[in-house]
Amino acid sequence: MRKILKCLSFILLTSLTQTTPAIAQTQANNRDILKVMELANDYFLKKYPDAGAPTFVKKERPSNLWTRGVYFEGLWYLTETERLLCGDKYETYRKYIYDWGEAHNWTPRNGVTTRDADDYCCCQTYLDMGHYEMTQKCLDNIINAKTTPWAPGGNMKSKGSDGDWTWIDAIQMGLPVFCKMSAVKRRLGDKSYEKYDEKGWDMYEFIRDSIAGGLYNKKEGLWWRDADFVPPYKEPNGRNCYWSRGNGWVYAALVRAMEALPESKHYKSYKKDYLAMTKALVKCQRTDLYWNVSLHDESNYGGKEMSGTALFIYGMAWGVNNGLLNESKYKPLIISTWNAIVKDCVHKNGFLGYVQGTGKEPKDSQPVTYDREPDFDDYGLGCFLLAGCEIIKMNNTTK
Repeated sequence: MRKILKCLSFILLTSLTQTTPAIAQTQANNRDILKVMELANDYFLKKYPDAGAPTFVKKERPSNLWTRGVYFEGLWYLTETERLLCGDKYETYRKYIYDWGEAHNWTPRNGVTTRDADDYCCCQTYLDMGHYEMTQKCLDNIINAKTTPWAPGGNMKSKGSDGDWTWIDAIQMGLPVFCKMSAVKRRLGDKSYEKYDEKGWDMYEFIRDSIAGGLYNKKEGLWWRDADFVPPYKEPNGRNCYWSRGNGWVYAALVRAMEALPESKHYKSYKKDYLAMTKALVKCQRTDLYWNVSLHDESNYGGKEMSGTALFIYGMAWGVNNGLLNESKYKPLIISTWNAIVKDCVHKNGFLGYVQGTGKEPKDSQPVTYDREPDFDDYGLGCFLLAGCEIIKMNNTTK
């Protein structure tokens, strides 16, 4: 009966958006959002029918690397959306996630002794699927580490592994894992939940305030990607270099941390940074509704780019859904941007264009075009799915 009621609610909401022009102007239709996400995801599944098979970009890599981990974050959310909206792809998508996790024994890439956030990004979905044992071993190893950071550029002094994250992408790969692990332990009544919450915060605070003097520019509300881009490094127009997707990773990580642990004593600090970033991002959105790959320099490889743009509206939609952002101001912006992505980026077969390939700055993996396939075609889809699912949720919970 509950499933039937949810289906009826979804159908009613959809019919209203179809017949009321005033709403349709500022609200994407839920059926259309779900349909285009299925189109993009099914294109990917046809291309990679074996979820556990290695990827191959110049060399073979296991399919629990970070790029695929981000995809599965989005797929898990799509799977849950299918379940709630009575979609007929739920079982197919969930099985694909399960087969992927089983193929890797629900273990981080390179095993439980890894300290590379890229390796344990996959653990976000492992935890969502209810498999936490190997993730716990990995995080306990990080918490108990006595050495200073292993990573390149990690020669600063820090407490144990607090300084492991020396590049801002790592915040998205790692922070939600600690927060989700803490949430699991809290639900189990295990007091050890506190150590995962605290460690996630300690690592976030260190990269924010201490790496290269702090990779977060509080004055401008945006992040330098790593120590290489802290001033005196400047963009061609003389302004600071803020890479779009790098800031998108941080923005999404803050959202996922707050969502996992709303009861954390660090929630207010995450919220403060999230709101400051939101304010900064709105100021630099382009007239065509995308964000530059270089947020403050449209002349440095200007053009449409989907992955960073999708991460930003994902984060903003979450803010609307959780009462952090004003609905009347942000919902039209979010919907208009989503519609632009669908119109400009989605091919008829589901392929996503305008996705910048891997790298660390605006010039990497250029040119970014409608037809060019990025070196990895999974994380961009993950960003797209996160955004679409959060917008469906927004449509179901707001006016």
